Amino acid sequence: MDRRHFTKLLATGTAAAALGTTTTGTASAATRTTGNVVLVHGAYADGSCWGQVIPILQAAGVTVTSVQNPLTSLDDDVAFTKRVLDLQTGPTVLVAHSYGGAVITQAGDHPLVSSLVYLSARAPMEGEDYAALAGKFPTPPANAGIVYHNGFGGLTEEAFLNDFANGVPHARARALYAAQGRIAQTLFAGRTTVAAWRTKPSRYLVTTADRTTSPELQRFVATRMNATVSELPTGHLSFVVRPDAVARLILSAVTGGKAAVSLPAG
Repeated sequence: MDRRHFTKLLATGTAAAALGTTTTGTASAATRTTGNVVLVHGAYADGSCWGQVIPILQAAGVTVTSVQNPLTSLDDDVAFTKRVLDLQTGPTVLVAHSYGGAVITQAGDHPLVSSLVYLSARAPMEGEDYAALAGKFPTPPANAGIVYHNGFGGLTEEAFLNDFANGVPHARARALYAAQGRIAQTLFAGRTTVAAWRTKPSRYLVTTADRTTSPELQRFVATRMNATVSELPTGHLSFVVRPDAVARLILSAVTGGKAAVSLPAG
């Protein structure tokens, strides 16, 4: 199979077979893998947003760390992420959601990073004005819901529930809203100086019902970075709606897509 065109398999249910995985039971001794995964959240979130994916990865034998980025500047978030990478004991898959993609694009040049996984994420080139790039694509509805106060901002409850967390069960979406990370007003102005995806194997998950990041923009950057591309028919928070599928994608990066991995149904 051409890994660059590994498209829509997660959505159709054939991803498990393609990745050599099953979707029932728990990870067994015969199929458990080893490795490290570091998860990087995006804007309007914190490290707890990965709560449904982490147990699946741990059950498969992976050591998982969720970064708690301050969202005060790109440089600050890169520094926090690199401190976590410094604590890893071997090759590490670096995973990011949304704005976190800019963080791993910079931090991914860390020597322990073996590959990158982008979930509906930014993937800038060196020095790129990402806002200008995004402006060439359809404006997502969530943009209208960003409100700043005293230099920091977040999404209104309406925008968060309807556009950022569309498809997430209402009670879970409200809990995520309560924990959303406030971002510095200048956060998105930060620019990367390196593009780790040029030298590290990369996977990209496009979310086709996304109301926060245009799916057209997602496909553009995924193609530009020559990533292995998959798609899911979810909103922006794929790892909340379909943690099983997202975990399979991450585990495919850990194993290089070669080893069989047995996963819980999720």
